[in-house]
Amino acid sequence: MSSKQIPYRKINVLSPLVQDYLDEKPDLSVFYGRYNKIDNYRTQIQDRSQFSTDRQTLVEVLKRQNATLELSDLSKENIESLESEDTFTVTTGHQLCLFTGPLYFIYKIVSTINLAKELKKHYPSKHFVPIFWMASEDHDFDEINHAQLFGQTVRWNTKQGGAVGRMNLNDIPSVLKELDAMIGDDENAQQLKGIFHKAYSAQNLAQASRILVNSLFKNDGLVIIDGDDFQLKKLFVEVMKKDICEKSFASIIALQSEKLSKNYKAQAHVREINFFKLEEGGRERIASPLDAQEVVNSAENFSPNVLMRPLYQELILPNLAYIGGGAEMAYWMQLKTAFEFENIPFPILVLRNSLLLSHSSQLNKIEKLGFSVEDFFNSEADLHKQYIQSQKDFSLDRELDSLTQLFDKMKSKFEGDAHKPIIDAEHKRQKNSLEKLAKKLYRIEKVKHETALSQISKIKASFFPNANLQERYDNFIPYYLKYGDNFIKKLKDELNPLDTNFVVLAL
Repeated sequence: MSSKQIPYRKINVLSPLVQDYLDEKPDLSVFYGRYNKIDNYRTQIQDRSQFSTDRQTLVEVLKRQNATLELSDLSKENIESLESEDTFTVTTGHQLCLFTGPLYFIYKIVSTINLAKELKKHYPSKHFVPIFWMASEDHDFDEINHAQLFGQTVRWNTKQGGAVGRMNLNDIPSVLKELDAMIGDDENAQQLKGIFHKAYSAQNLAQASRILVNSLFKNDGLVIIDGDDFQLKKLFVEVMKKDICEKSFASIIALQSEKLSKNYKAQAHVREINFFKLEEGGRERIASPLDAQEVVNSAENFSPNVLMRPLYQELILPNLAYIGGGAEMAYWMQLKTAFEFENIPFPILVLRNSLLLSHSSQLNKIEKLGFSVEDFFNSEADLHKQYIQSQKDFSLDRELDSLTQLFDKMKSKFEGDAHKPIIDAEHKRQKNSLEKLAKKLYRIEKVKHETALSQISKIKASFFPNANLQERYDNFIPYYLKYGDNFIKKLKDELNPLDTNFVVLAL
């Protein structure tokens, strides 16, 4: 196994905002707190220490939420440690995707675990707990109800609505049966089946996702939290009232978003009220202010949207950093002034590790074809053209230039414009003829190199399945079937959330 780091600028997969963040552009610094450098965590720890966190309630909730899980000793210790003022969290979060969804679900968690380890190395007197925040209150079911593996889509079809974490799993057995048939019966497949069947026998999707994530990462001390909790929401009730009853945040976030939009794209749309009301099988947007007493009496029925969730998270956790993708970093940057309004420390934003999975034979093939991995971030057509050009100079660019020079000389021999139309017309005709000839030669070369071009196309499809970056499409299951626990172990060995390069990992 080997890995290679590629600067993001060489492959152009990041938004201008995130690329400028990684480049530490001064103009962007007003939209976040501290940059993700290990030395900056010293001051981040100091600031966070001065902000009061209800640690007792947090620990009580975590113990209750995780009471039925087979927690590792390390995870239990991490939960207990959160009562101490010397313990801090680093957090990532994600939707409750079926069978974990795309690969980057796994990468986010590994990045978070590894950041906690790095912080412990540099600040040994403190304790750092990796947190996975379950986005159980999301309602976009179409984004989470499927997984892609072996070129096929496994999909959970249900008529349920509302907060996805509350959905029951009565109709999931048929999906499990379909998955079982796809993954086979070898040792790694049996292990996965055991994990999935245990997880999805739970009461609802939130519990299933908790069991699944814990099964994969419990030995790393990961602690899983569900924000859809009556005790935690009581801690957030004062902020709830300001938004739901007074519309206090709309103008603050809108102004910050407007400033961001001058040079970048604002990720999330700010509303006058940024909460939903949860009901049985539903999640309704709140359009008009509500009575404060209703919010106080039934706080558990209100759900923050994407712009309020960060405030909620940072209020209840003694958090130092949030690990997310590019889109997440963008909407967090819309919120800096909202955090200042509430005097809540703004976390360090960490771009999750992004990587491409390959294997040695594939990388050797790329080299033999005369390419680098970076080249495969270009279009398939460009790759084919690049390869053919490397085999033979079929281009007629030089001849076309010579043709232009020839006709320019012809025009210079004659004064006035009388001959110009005739000469230009003949130039155009011959130019078109040469261009057609070049296309014919290219097609002939394509046929001659059909095998090599097919190999290029297969590699491109492996890296970009269905025209998506691999990590945003493929599921982890095929890799786990092949490598077992070593797959996730290798990710933990290779991913460094303090490194700002794209990773190519040969398995």
